[in-house]
Amino acid sequence: MISRLILRKLERKLQLDPPLTRRITVQRNLRIPMPDGVELLADRWLPRSGGDGLPTALLRTPYGRGTYGAILARPLAERGYQVVIQSVRGGFGSGGTLDPMRQERADGLATLDWLVAQPWSDAIVLYGPSYLGYVQWAVADQLPPQVKAMIPVVTESALTLESLRPGGMSLEASFEWSVLIGTQERPLSGLRKMSQDKKTARALWTLPLAEADIAAFGERSPYFQDTLTHDATSPRWDGIDHSHRVADVTVPVSSVGGWYDIFLPGQLRDFQVLQEKGRSARLTVGPWTHAEFTGTPIEEAVNFGLAHARGVQPPHRAPVRLYVMGEDAWRSFDSWPPAGYSPQRFHLGAAGALTSEPPAESSVDTYRYDPADPTPTAGGVRLAVGAAGRAENTELEARPDVLTYTTPVLDQDVEVVGEVSAEIWFSCSLPHADVLVRLCDVDQDGRSWNVCDGLVSLTDAAEPQGVSVTLWPTAYRFRRGHRIRVQVASGTFPRYTRNPGTGESPATATTLLAADQTVHFGPDRPSAITLPVLGSA
Repeated sequence: MISRLILRKLERKLQLDPPLTRRITVQRNLRIPMPDGVELLADRWLPRSGGDGLPTALLRTPYGRGTYGAILARPLAERGYQVVIQSVRGGFGSGGTLDPMRQERADGLATLDWLVAQPWSDAIVLYGPSYLGYVQWAVADQLPPQVKAMIPVVTESALTLESLRPGGMSLEASFEWSVLIGTQERPLSGLRKMSQDKKTARALWTLPLAEADIAAFGERSPYFQDTLTHDATSPRWDGIDHSHRVADVTVPVSSVGGWYDIFLPGQLRDFQVLQEKGRSARLTVGPWTHAEFTGTPIEEAVNFGLAHARGVQPPHRAPVRLYVMGEDAWRSFDSWPPAGYSPQRFHLGAAGALTSEPPAESSVDTYRYDPADPTPTAGGVRLAVGAAGRAENTELEARPDVLTYTTPVLDQDVEVVGEVSAEIWFSCSLPHADVLVRLCDVDQDGRSWNVCDGLVSLTDAAEPQGVSVTLWPTAYRFRRGHRIRVQVASGTFPRYTRNPGTGESPATATTLLAADQTVHFGPDRPSAITLPVLGSA
């Protein structure tokens, strides 16, 4: 169990308000029956005096109730909640077999029924990040009246389906999660994490990729194997998409996300649905990555969740609170995407130019992409702790397989908030290719910093075509004296699977073909990135 000293240090780092009590007790291994006879284990955290009847924060997790549970549960139990943290089916003593995401609706509803029946439980708040937020959406349209609020953090209602879309499989996050689930209950797994991380990183290079799980931890991962052979459109994933439930949520929702989070697009989609349906909802997005632990979710649990559990309104704030990077300041808005930002095209041109006006003459740039030496990932949207987020891209841009297009020095700030997209006219010497577009900020010292990106896979790239690329949403202010830059490449490994160039499935491909890639621009092939800009730039 994590020591109280470490928890106190974490509390100071997160700048949390002082707790109401430090005297916490834990009732361990409560047995919660499911309709099929399986029992799931849970721990109940509560103040040593006066715990019964406090609002209950319910957390359902596949990651165990030990150290992870202490980090999540104790801060809430010290600040006005009793906390029930449950291990989902098939993990950490709970019965049954883990089948990721497919069992969470039935088990979640049964758990709520059990919790409502407990004499010590009254008002309930659903809380938690990532998988712990996804399980909230799995039951969101059938909540008992005792549930008063939801606080889903860095998550969305369809979870991994965005990473499995046919136009670009997000390899690294899916694989690292598979390794985590496959190894987390092994003896001394925490002490062996560093060596396991190194094995995982090496295994991502395995050919064929279907052998990567064996290379990483010596076992088959059913979930990883499914990701290789079934994209997001496959019936294999039927039942894990709960996005259709979002519109029917009746309790207030406070959604917390990060600009570099792997689930951000879906989280913003969920919030938009709530807004369009007139539901009580608010959104907070900070400059965070997926695995970055901050104090904001705990603050929302206390200020938002407890208020609704007690039948009062939380302190007033705007529905949308965004951290505008570049400006490095929090801003309030009424909606997502916010009003007042208009789409503006920045056109790619000869000699690496990026301009608001399209080039008068047609031209091309070429580069060679070799999946045996793939364009590496530098920061950005990743699961890996320490490797994600804002990173200097200058070394990456020096590679011959990365093209860059840059504006002149800005004579005024350019503020971009909303959805980012690009149209790149592209062709390849092979039919199969990827197109990556990345938006960057070049500072006054010439250093290039990633803002957001997106990738699309093509199966008919031999002839020039306009390729639509959806980048991650963002809120960013490009400062006067800086420059806006667009990178174009054909991969970012290991975030996305390498395109072998052969058309083979990533699961079985062993042959890697290099290819010549061409970016076209000009009046008849207007390659451009579209930014939601405040005012005119």
